[in-house]
Amino acid sequence: MSRDTAINLIYLVAATSFIVALKGLGSPKRARQGNLVAAAGMLLAIVATFFKHVDGHALYHVPLILLAMFIGLIVAVPVARFVKMTAMPQLVAIFNGVGGGAAALVSITEFVHIKSTHPATYVTLEVLLGVLIGTVSFSGSAIAFAKLQELMTGRPVTYPGQQAINGVVGLGAAVLIIIILVSSSTPLLWVLLGVSFLLGIAFVLPIGGADVPVLISLLNSFTGLAVAASGFTLGSNLLIVAGTLVGASGILLTRLMSAAMGRSLPNILFSAFGSVVTASGDATRADGRSVRSGSPEDAAILLGFASRVVIIPGYGLAVAQAQHVVRELAEELEKKGIEVFFAIHPVAGRMPGHMNVLLAEANVPYEQLKEMDEANSELATTDVALVVGANDTVNPAATDDKTSPIYGMPIIHADLAENVLFLKRSMRPGFAGIENELLYNPKTTLIFGDAKDTLTKILASVKTS
Repeated sequence: MSRDTAINLIYLVAATSFIVALKGLGSPKRARQGNLVAAAGMLLAIVATFFKHVDGHALYHVPLILLAMFIGLIVAVPVARFVKMTAMPQLVAIFNGVGGGAAALVSITEFVHIKSTHPATYVTLEVLLGVLIGTVSFSGSAIAFAKLQELMTGRPVTYPGQQAINGVVGLGAAVLIIIILVSSSTPLLWVLLGVSFLLGIAFVLPIGGADVPVLISLLNSFTGLAVAASGFTLGSNLLIVAGTLVGASGILLTRLMSAAMGRSLPNILFSAFGSVVTASGDATRADGRSVRSGSPEDAAILLGFASRVVIIPGYGLAVAQAQHVVRELAEELEKKGIEVFFAIHPVAGRMPGHMNVLLAEANVPYEQLKEMDEANSELATTDVALVVGANDTVNPAATDDKTSPIYGMPIIHADLAENVLFLKRSMRPGFAGIENELLYNPKTTLIFGDAKDTLTKILASVKTS
């Protein structure tokens, strides 16, 4: 067997491992194994690449490659180990951006390399598309990171004529690509790079914080396409397969998230959702209705007399790092003969699967996690719905108020339970920036405070009751 044949077979094994990994990532039970399979496949592919010959020559600049890998290692390992679960979406955004930027750099380098060889037009087009898509993903991901990290406002940044200006910038990038195809002008390549950078920023600025998770998924798809373009440029089947898998899975996830929010992708990208905060933040409304608040001890008494309890987690649970306490509370209630399950909304938190991973980290049994539709079918027979840090995903306005910006978004119908305990820091609205009618429901009791502290007090009272 020749060297090239052996390496291509190794690449095939690596590509297969990526597909198997994606299958594993479809379930919280197998997600960890899926990640390990993908990492093993990537390691195998990297090792094989060091033995690959190109045009009869071994790999160039091996010391520099090893140095770059070492730098990446010492940066990535501490970041991955110590990043908080609440900051995971930001980390994903940065990884997306780095991947897109790397693909753009490969395309730029290849353009300079092949310029004098007069390649076929489609080869140059592949390179230029890699520059455009990779750079848009890089700059767009940087803005998404800044929004999630609160380095800038999470609200949509809009100005008059914004969509028209964005359209002109996008058209300008397309025209530049056509001109470069004809002229092979290196200076215009740098202009294309700058225009693509601006296009990524302009594309992300008008998208509000509530929609940034969907945006990250879309940018992830862009990065995959950029990597696939680099694969065509370099003649690497592995990059083509890996990039296509990322691109396809990213766009499928984007569509699923859009459906989970009850909105179309164009509406998310171009409607500046979340730009207006309509909630007053007051405990008393103008119509005279007010919320009913209680203490952790009151909550413990209500839970103690229940026979069936559903826990509905949200981003507030992640912020407070309360997943371990909520698991202890669930176990304590079960010791008293109370049935407990968790209702998981598809977009709870700031990224798909955020709650599943968070609860799995706390060793909550997977069997207790019920997806939205299954949970909704059981809420009418539930005594207490304990809402921990969720807001928009339990807002009845999504089904009752046609004027609401979240109207049509599927929600967890906590209001169907006989009683609702709502753990919340304050009366401030959620990402959507609108009032939550569930707070004013007569069956709802609000318990203000940090979710972890409140749950700890409830747990202590349940233990002593």
